[in-house]
Amino acid sequence: MPRFLRSLFGQVVLALLIGVALGFAMPDLAIKLKPLGDGFIKLVKMLIPVLVFCVVVHGIAGAGDPSASAASASRR
Repeated sequence: MPRFLRSLFGQVVLALLIGVALGFAMPDLAIKLKPLGDGFIKLVKMLIPVLVFCVVVHGIAGAGDPSASAASASRR
């Protein structure tokens, strides 16, 4: 397997090309698979707020003692 296809980017590009080719070759199959794609998009939309919340909480928790950072920010 080429090095490009082992990367996530390569796999996404390959899947995109296969999807486009399949859509042109068999449009009826693409119509039947539309609910699968719509479900995937809804799943991603549900996960985005959770990921953002986790990133913010992790950043706040990793900041350490808030009073120490406030004291250093107020010094001139």
